[in-house]
Amino acid sequence: MLKDITIGQYFPGDSPVHKMDARFKIVITAVFIIMLFAADGLLPLICALVFFILAFAVSKLSPKLLLRSMKPIVPVIIFTSVLNIFFIDGVTVVEFLGIHITDNGLITSGYMIIRLIALICGSSLLTYTTSPIVLTDAIEQMLKPLEKVKFPVHELAMMMTIALRFIPTLIEETDKIMSAQKARGADLDSGTLLQRAKALIPILIPLFVSSFRRAEELAVAMECRCYHGGEGRTKLKTLVSGGRDYLYLGISLLFLCAVLILNLGKIVL
Repeated sequence: MLKDITIGQYFPGDSPVHKMDARFKIVITAVFIIMLFAADGLLPLICALVFFILAFAVSKLSPKLLLRSMKPIVPVIIFTSVLNIFFIDGVTVVEFLGIHITDNGLITSGYMIIRLIALICGSSLLTYTTSPIVLTDAIEQMLKPLEKVKFPVHELAMMMTIALRFIPTLIEETDKIMSAQKARGADLDSGTLLQRAKALIPILIPLFVSSFRRAEELAVAMECRCYHGGEGRTKLKTLVSGGRDYLYLGISLLFLCAVLILNLGKIVL
């Protein structure tokens, strides 16, 4: 399961999506999220999904990456769908042991499942095609106007860079600790939920110790290199936008307009 977690990982490539300005990719991802939650009906939702499918096809990534990214959030999707099925009023279509399942509950649950899956996949597409350093540089530049009100933009960007960088490292460290505990006879895969939770304690303690040690070593290394924040610092790679970036942004806005128009058409009908 841990090897299936691909959050924060970057997969290099030469697709048009990889070559886009990271600032435009962030904005387009935000537009896609607005599409998903603005879609009020089947046709608007299909329009948003078509946009994602086209973007994923242009990225030239393997569909297996999306399937791997979905495995860790399956329990969240199931829990959310169950809540929508049982707690939304409507016409009862199934009754079992006094529990009523309504038509509105089933429809809302289906829409919510599709939205969650598309949301995770769309966000994953951003991180898969953008390196953590470039991504945080883009966020720093987009938030730069906030420096006028003394907002620590560079420090925030640095924390995001470090967090994204160490997610794969911590996952690998956790996998090593679990393998070591299993080699010593620890049973992590059987028993009740409470027993499994207790079995995680021998894993969490060394993981926290290792994380704090890495953080301290990183802080000492930054101090030894006289790191003092973003003042006067330059970038190895500067972000440059082109006509293609504006074209992709325009296409995403056209899809958003299509979703909104389809919503209006549903209201009129």
